[in-house]
Amino acid sequence: MRLAAPLEKLVDEFAKLPGIGPKTAQRLALHIMRVSQQEAAGLANAIIQAKNQVMHCETCGYLTDKDPCAICSDPERDDSLLCLVEESQDVIAIDRTGYRGKYFVLNNNFQLLNGLDLRKIDFPRIFDILDKRQVKEIIIATNPTIDGEVVARYVAETTRPRGIKVSKLAYGLPVGGDIEYIDEITLRRSLDGRNEI
Repeated sequence: MRLAAPLEKLVDEFAKLPGIGPKTAQRLALHIMRVSQQEAAGLANAIIQAKNQVMHCETCGYLTDKDPCAICSDPERDDSLLCLVEESQDVIAIDRTGYRGKYFVLNNNFQLLNGLDLRKIDFPRIFDILDKRQVKEIIIATNPTIDGEVVARYVAETTRPRGIKVSKLAYGLPVGGDIEYIDEITLRRSLDGRNEI
């Protein structure tokens, strides 16, 4: 059964969002039809307002409505630690762990198969941060993929000559996971990175 054309268009737009499949997109569109005109307008306005007012911090690249962002402006954060991540959602995830250093967001989901160009990494801005903040350690927190690994090695090779410690997130077994179901690469890295107890 086909939906009305405007509703079908709304379903199509929701389906473009990450993690939203066709059924969820249809549920969301039908939910929008049940809410009041005011609530629907509120959602539409919030989307437009976010698109118009949120930008990338000129210093670190994180999403913000004030430049510099709250993280860069926070005097309680450790300037000597710089965590390099691929996307803004990585900042949110790492910050939940209690990490209190600063960040640099590459704002690029690097993909080797789609013409990965490592020259797109803004090294002049990274070097400026390293110099101004007297960074002692760069923590490379790229995704544990082949692409993330290539980016991590490239960043390490480019920044290591500056005498700054370059570290990488450890890989390991997920809590609650069964060893028999863990892929070989993760298991090998877990063995290589084992700690004394």
